[in-house]
Amino acid sequence: MMARSLRVAPEYIEKVKSVPQRKGYPSQQTLASEMGFSLPTVKSFLTGKPVDYLNFVELSEKLGLDWREIAYKEPENSQPQTLSVEQQFRLEKERDGLEEAWNIQHKKVSKIRLALLIETGTTNEFQLEQQLQEAKARLTDIEAELYQVEAELELASPTKILENKVQVSPLKPQPTNGEASPFITGAPITQPRYFFGREKELKRLFNLLKRHPLQNSAIIGKKRSGKTSLLHYLKNITTSPAEQLRPEQKSDWLPHPENYHWIFVDLQDARMQSREGLLKYILELLKMQVPTPCDLDHFMEIVSDNLHFPTVILLDEIGVGLQRCPELDDGFWESLRSLATNHTRGNLAFVLATPESPIEMARNTGHSSPFFNIFGYTAYLGALTEIEARELIASSPIAFTDEDVEWILTQSCCWPLLLQILCREKLFNLEEGENDDNWREEGLRQIKPFTDLLDSELAE
Repeated sequence: MMARSLRVAPEYIEKVKSVPQRKGYPSQQTLASEMGFSLPTVKSFLTGKPVDYLNFVELSEKLGLDWREIAYKEPENSQPQTLSVEQQFRLEKERDGLEEAWNIQHKKVSKIRLALLIETGTTNEFQLEQQLQEAKARLTDIEAELYQVEAELELASPTKILENKVQVSPLKPQPTNGEASPFITGAPITQPRYFFGREKELKRLFNLLKRHPLQNSAIIGKKRSGKTSLLHYLKNITTSPAEQLRPEQKSDWLPHPENYHWIFVDLQDARMQSREGLLKYILELLKMQVPTPCDLDHFMEIVSDNLHFPTVILLDEIGVGLQRCPELDDGFWESLRSLATNHTRGNLAFVLATPESPIEMARNTGHSSPFFNIFGYTAYLGALTEIEARELIASSPIAFTDEDVEWILTQSCCWPLLLQILCREKLFNLEEGENDDNWREEGLRQIKPFTDLLDSELAE
């Protein structure tokens, strides 16, 4: 598990404290302003208090320090923590109390900020600035305490918690419906092992996401061309264990995949179609405090203040959101655009899936938000290459004859859904021990509803 926060090791604190002035920063506030961080964050870094992982790395690099060298490291011989039920209960109660304290303190910071916007008197403004710095410092201290408690709880897995001196066995995985299907035809592919092709698109998309600032992109394709499956693949491939992938399947698309947060939003889901429901969902997945009320102003403030790690929001069925969700209006999309471009220091990007260009889609649904102008790269999904199609066919647990492979390639024109259907029918034929070609007739019948994919290709 990657640490959520890091701190300067005690033996390096004095060295680190002396660096800013040598680098031309006359004060800690100057460094904070240039980095776009709060003053308490810089102070915590320089005095050996825990700060967010990515903030620690950025500050170290800015000051010419090797963050790996100066970061405090837990002793290698430290034993996994073992908690009694009473200890676990105490820590959970402490965590809940800290979360409540954080919420209260965050509201206090928000009120002072609001007062600063209204205040015009120099004396009162100075006092409010002082109060704001103190309140933000207290908020940082609460966050550090909260990280520490959560770290202790995370180190104590269910197998390490003692109850009456007897270890509790971990929960057994829920039984599945049997072996996984090698060919998936009725639902998006969510397990990377069963996803094939799109190498060119993946390379371009990950190149936009592996460097700072993160950049936005759109995936355009006909219905059932695999847009949703590609979104799931982006989200899952970089952190999937090697044993869950195919041999030689590429997964090292990002240099530090553990730093990334991925949020998949299906706008066909009724819970995502209200403004409050969608904002709550995003905050919960980011593990940020959900305010009351969870409106756009509070959402913008919380994310702006706390998003310090690369985050990608994957928007599926964006057309549904534009056509059927009046709460997701131009003001809503404009706020998201502002969040990505101005308030998250390059740490936020959107990838959306749509059957047409974002600008055309917005225009056709009566929207005019500039949000749909920020997608600088578009991936057009057509058929797979022949090499990619052959790789998919070869994944069958029972090998097909060369003649059948060529027939499948010809009839499918290498479209992934049609390949999956025809391979499914052939595999079923082999598993039933049938030696005739009736499966071909059935396969053609099954792909008939989707032959619109065989029409003229999307213009790139």
